[in-house]
Amino acid sequence: MQYQNIFFTISDGIARLTLNRPEKLNSFTGAMHREVQHALDAIRADQSVRVLLLTGAGRGFCAGQDLADSEVAPGPDGADLGAAIEKYYAPLVLSLRALPFPVICAVNGVAAGAGANIALACDIVIAARSASFVQVFCKLGLLPDTGGTYFLPRLLGTARAMGLSMLGDKLTAEKAESWGLIWKCVDDAQLAQESDDMARHFASAPTLGLSRIKQALYASPANSLEQQLALECNLMRELGRSHDYQEGVNAFMEKRAPQYKGK
Repeated sequence: MQYQNIFFTISDGIARLTLNRPEKLNSFTGAMHREVQHALDAIRADQSVRVLLLTGAGRGFCAGQDLADSEVAPGPDGADLGAAIEKYYAPLVLSLRALPFPVICAVNGVAAGAGANIALACDIVIAARSASFVQVFCKLGLLPDTGGTYFLPRLLGTARAMGLSMLGDKLTAEKAESWGLIWKCVDDAQLAQESDDMARHFASAPTLGLSRIKQALYASPANSLEQQLALECNLMRELGRSHDYQEGVNAFMEKRAPQYKGK
């Protein structure tokens, strides 16, 4: 596929996907969704990939849906926005969550609407100090989609989730970090290096173990303590038989750096 709306590369175990409509703050159109879906298909098919780094080109991460896109334009009977969620946004969120390795989001500027919630669908979010998160849906008579009504109360609690969703106020990256919405806020000049360093770290880490951490943590809110303990037991049984566990123990005993294969 010839990409017109994203940059996409795979190298040294790192998949890099950059939203690339900077003149529109990387807002989504149907064409951009299809390119992202194609890239994610390629990532899933490539056994060498051990981490995904997602970011945006220019001065913004993603302003959400491009309201000028014909696929969401209101007609005589309004717009079926549920169709766009069903076709594009829900599969995108589920795809990011299901990837069997870490997904890093480097938020380089405003993350608004669906753009904010795509970032929250990633495993680790690092934001530039000038970045912000805005749930703008209420200003259009809508609700936070793309997982917003799922992520926000779980990460922030009901009171803060309700305030952000019903007021649409801008949340700075610094406050997002202090509230526990994201992992880290860094100076703008450090964002690229910080996120790239993390991607390289994960590219040589014990990937299977990291994927099972994702699985267990994301399952936890819906499980009872007994169910979570049983899940931990099953996953640890699997991991104890993995190459990376054996390599990690051997490297520790031999006082050397481990050479993980991600299996």
